[in-house]
Amino acid sequence: MVRKPKYAKEMKINIVQQYLKGEASVIMMGKETGIYPGIIYRWIKKYQQDGESTFDVKSKNASYTKEFKEKVVTEYLDGKGSYYDLSVIYNLSESVIIRWVKMYNNHIELKDYIPGGDVYMIKSRKTEQKERLEIVKYCMANGNDYKTTAKIYEVPYANVYNWVKKYKVAGEEGLSDKRGKHKKDEEVDEVELLRRQLKKMEHKLELSQLEVRLLKKAEEIERRRYTEQANMKLNMKQLKQSVKKK
Repeated sequence: MVRKPKYAKEMKINIVQQYLKGEASVIMMGKETGIYPGIIYRWIKKYQQDGESTFDVKSKNASYTKEFKEKVVTEYLDGKGSYYDLSVIYNLSESVIIRWVKMYNNHIELKDYIPGGDVYMIKSRKTEQKERLEIVKYCMANGNDYKTTAKIYEVPYANVYNWVKKYKVAGEEGLSDKRGKHKKDEEVDEVELLRRQLKKMEHKLELSQLEVRLLKKAEEIERRRYTEQANMKLNMKQLKQSVKKK
């Protein structure tokens, strides 16, 4: 089954072209459309590399062979590109490449990935809290795209949705397996209640700090872009003056 894109091709092209023409910044368009600036910036990089065709709906879900995974990992380890560079070149998420590199470094075999049926039909599998946390953070960093996240990590859509929901409420603690052992707040002593409250406060702080870091990164990209444009204009001006003097 072909996955219908969340945003239309025409919309992506329009946003990218507005940016390239200098009509609006990534942050400005993010506020106007409600789309995370990091996603818009990825569209821009992909468009600059492959043109409008990069937004075409693929006829089938991507499959990754063992050889392809090893090629991407080797290029990263050989310094031929950062996680971000390779993610744009090969149309992958940084999180997936990081995962492959970790597996390779830990001598875990990289196997072929051939997508099967729809994510709604995937059978649930046992996951550790650490992996659930990785899945949640990947999903949130990619605009809460539950379906794609479920495909990549080969877990049911409903699991991803519920894990994200629990994480937003209770942080990492919400992802732990509490079957048969979790007590309600009114059933625990004062010390445990205070510990839980502190955990929730730390989680809220973590989320706010993450948002600040992401915004700072987007602002840094914008500053770099405007600096490059200003330098280009200055160089053009100096070149014209040099030509006139001759």
